[in-house]
Amino acid sequence: MTTLTTPVSEAATRALKVGDEVTITGTLFTGRDAVHKFLHDGGRLPPGVNLKGGILYHCGPVVIKDGQGNWKCVAAGPTTSIREEPYQAQVIRDLGLRGVIGKGGMGDRTMAACKEYGCAYLHAVGGAAQVLAECIKSVPNVYMMEEFGAPEAIWQFEVAGFPAIVTIDANGNSLHKEIFAASQAELAKYI
Repeated sequence: MTTLTTPVSEAATRALKVGDEVTITGTLFTGRDAVHKFLHDGGRLPPGVNLKGGILYHCGPVVIKDGQGNWKCVAAGPTTSIREEPYQAQVIRDLGLRGVIGKGGMGDRTMAACKEYGCAYLHAVGGAAQVLAECIKSVPNVYMMEEFGAPEAIWQFEVAGFPAIVTIDANGNSLHKEIFAASQAELAKYI
């Protein structure tokens, strides 16, 4: 098990291999469809959001305010990442990302960007939104809620022990492609 503490160095990311289990400590920012399209189309991150060496989480969390007016995340499961494929490579390059968390995998353009720029795709467990929310120790800020609405806003999370598995590494390997190839080979035996 490897612990990644944000900001993450390129060397730390390149040392990860497909199948490695990681835990993340530090700052995560969320970003879904609206944020990716906004950045792809030339939009700029608001002051306070620095993703250089950071990890972007494909997540539309459920966040409420507690009795003192502080944000509290009660569910933070990953969303399907492939929707970001048209934008992700550019976002990795432009923002200096070292990690992207989601579920379901990404396509060839993202895989190539991970290899070129030293980023890894990390798979979080789908269906475990409440369990993953327990790793979110605080929610210091939210950005662009007025523009995009709560699920699409950029949420800032301080996390400890957030679990994920490397499924696309920074060396050009993809667990998704390996499983697909093995499945096709097995299926060919029965056709």
